[in-house]
Amino acid sequence: MLEIVYQDNDLIAINKPHGLLVHRSKLANDAKEFALQLLRDQIGKQVNPVHRLDRKTGGALLFAFSKEVEIEMQKQFQEGLVEKKYLAIVRGFTPDEMEIDYPLAKENGTLQEAFTMFRTLQQSEIPVEFGKHPTGRYSLVEANPKTGRMHQLRKHFAHIFHPIIGDRPHGCNKQNRYFKERYQMDTMLLHASSLKFVHPVTTEPVHITASVHPEFKRAAAIMSLNLGTLHNFSDK
Repeated sequence: MLEIVYQDNDLIAINKPHGLLVHRSKLANDAKEFALQLLRDQIGKQVNPVHRLDRKTGGALLFAFSKEVEIEMQKQFQEGLVEKKYLAIVRGFTPDEMEIDYPLAKENGTLQEAFTMFRTLQQSEIPVEFGKHPTGRYSLVEANPKTGRMHQLRKHFAHIFHPIIGDRPHGCNKQNRYFKERYQMDTMLLHASSLKFVHPVTTEPVHITASVHPEFKRAAAIMSLNLGTLHNFSDK
């Protein structure tokens, strides 16, 4: 059963598990289950996704019950009117706060502006040597992408040399190999934690939150990061 984190007469949101595709894709012929079909079957109603999350990203995923509401919500996403927050665990010690203004190329090579803000919530070290580094260093960050480019957060954190743990192909091979071999961890540590927007029908403010999944929690514990304090940051 999918975890439903919000529902009204027009919209429904789930906490998408890591590894689940939003819908069928020619790029992932191995997939047998999809969020769109699972949710439709679970509630017995047709739903339309209004935005996308990568297969390996978990968290808040929003659907509309009608085509009209789907279009209105897609406009809000495209116009940057939806405030999106993500949690990520990345390699190294990140700055307290940072703005990443780095254009990203589309499949046809055309550059699109891409802008991300983030702040560091926690940092930790584990006594494991990686190459020239005597310890493994990690940061738990809250990211707020202002644009919605494909793989934006993954590419932006790789660009500043703080790749997301578990990301392939933008991540760190040494780190990813260590966690896979030592802890059988294949999850990318990126989670869509919050969506804020104005309801397209009622015009009321909506704030949807989704808690991190067990594999994210397990990885955080291995890295000595305390997710129990996250509620202190969610509304800042």
